[in-house]
Amino acid sequence: MDANGYKEKKVTNREQYAPGSASVAQIRKDGEKWTLILVRELLHPPEKVWQALTDPVHLREWAPFEADGILDTVGAKVKLTWVGTGRVSETRVARADAPRVLEYDDIRWELEPLGSDTRLTLWHSIDRRFISWGAAGWHICFDVLKRYLEGEPIRRIAGADAMKLSGWQRLAGEYAKQFGVEAHLPPKATQKS
Repeated sequence: MDANGYKEKKVTNREQYAPGSASVAQIRKDGEKWTLILVRELLHPPEKVWQALTDPVHLREWAPFEADGILDTVGAKVKLTWVGTGRVSETRVARADAPRVLEYDDIRWELEPLGSDTRLTLWHSIDRRFISWGAAGWHICFDVLKRYLEGEPIRRIAGADAMKLSGWQRLAGEYAKQFGVEAHLPPKATQKS
């Protein structure tokens, strides 16, 4: 284990990964931007999860973006580069109450201690046309985060890599059905079998 309590990195076979069924999620509708709310329980203390949410070295392992700075200080300016899109956004950390609440851009993280574990809640404003894609993408990121925290990293799966996964279309379709929206899916030709 390293000084931060992470097992030494041994990348497991990501080719064996397939996303499970859609988890219960919520949306809040407000015009063209809807807020996606996803919750995941992680078997790690909030301090460890907080580090994975704020430190660029840890974010690189699981998040759908690269961060050029640490996200743990109110007012910090950080450039986020979204994987697979090349979209870069300059963000300012609006709230950083370690290890409870983190807000920047259109993303809010809430960490609730559950004994020695954490209930992690993501609030992310997304164009309504892509809400099921966002839910599927974050679902996969949460799976990768869970494995990373458990010392069984499979490397980030985001953007086009996520959409090529066997099971991605099914997952996005399950979220679309859950939200009562039309599933906008990429062509099947881009999927790996």
